[in-house]
Amino acid sequence: MNPDGIVHVIDDDEAVRESLAFLLLTSGHTARTHASADEFLAILDGVECGCIITDIRMPGMDGIALVDRLQKRATVLPVIVITGHADVLLAVQAMKAGARDFIEKPFDDHTILDAVASALRCGDENGAERAHAHVIRQRIAALTTREQQVLRGLVDGQSNKVIARELGISPRTIEIYRANLMIKMDARSLSELVRMTLTATERPR
Repeated sequence: MNPDGIVHVIDDDEAVRESLAFLLLTSGHTARTHASADEFLAILDGVECGCIITDIRMPGMDGIALVDRLQKRATVLPVIVITGHADVLLAVQAMKAGARDFIEKPFDDHTILDAVASALRCGDENGAERAHAHVIRQRIAALTTREQQVLRGLVDGQSNKVIARELGISPRTIEIYRANLMIKMDARSLSELVRMTLTATERPR
């Protein structure tokens, strides 16, 4: 068994559960699958370490409600939330509820494995994460006022069109600001941009 703990995969889609479990097992992790949040919570008292991968949209208790429940039970297991391409707003809600990370579908194997490795290491990385959060805050402070406004909209899960309408500029101009944000914030994707901003202790205002 992996000494770092078990990766618990929670998804109502059996094919997704088994696919993720296979990927994790072949990468040296120990994995357990659960068909629902309630099924996982039923065995939670026996879970000592590891991390959780959960879909955000599930029948019954969804991913956000699961994260909230885990927080209320003071569970220290890091949670990685898997979202659809158009579910950035839900991902933001999950991060605010206490999720450690979120990954947009479709994702490649390296993305999920990197997220799991980071989650399993999180107990040893608190100091490094605080330092990284400080760097992120410095990057945000160096943005122009307009760039901060666009970033705030993206972090709030708004589409380019909605941000453009609120700021009174064109969607094409938003795309340009968004591209500049990716460079200045050193983000490789929208999900990474949102994630790094949320993990900093301050949000752009």
